[in-house]
Amino acid sequence: MNFFNRSKSQKDAADHELLNVYRETGDLTVLGRLFEKQMPLVYGVCLKYLQDEEQAKDAVMGIFEELISKAKRHDIKQFPAWLYAVSRNYCLMQLRSEKKVEIVSLDGLMESAPFLHHTDDNREDVMTALEKCMEKLPKNQRQSVDLFYLKEKCYKEIADVMGFSLNEVKSYIQNGKRNLKICMEKSDG
Repeated sequence: MNFFNRSKSQKDAADHELLNVYRETGDLTVLGRLFEKQMPLVYGVCLKYLQDEEQAKDAVMGIFEELISKAKRHDIKQFPAWLYAVSRNYCLMQLRSEKKVEIVSLDGLMESAPFLHHTDDNREDVMTALEKCMEKLPKNQRQSVDLFYLKEKCYKEIADVMGFSLNEVKSYIQNGKRNLKICMEKSDG
């Protein structure tokens, strides 16, 4: 039976076996075999987010380099789903580091604020103001807003990472969003 005729559970078991061998031996060829099966998925994710073929190819290699350490540290149940999340986060961090994250991509973070109606000429000013306003937020609000809007984590993931209840996380995000909007309106005026 070839790989493509296997059931999902057989593929998951094969992935898990390769992952265990890599963890035990550190053999990069084993990790490479595991990664190679998922390269079309990883490239597709990178191309979707980065919208540039060369950047997407570079990102695929960068993600593999991250896997060398991450695959040993994380408890991975389903390798393809985990790798998808790692790839998405890698690309988002690339965009963020290049300051290509559009303010409107903050999922309506401040949808009614007048500063969103900006031109390319003042985009850098708006991004700088947003960064300054983020720094002014209380730590728990800042971390929650960052994880939710920029790193696209769900409430449960944020609660697990930060050690708060779901209600606390929701409150931090809601209050952080309101405080950012107020701060941005002040910096716009």
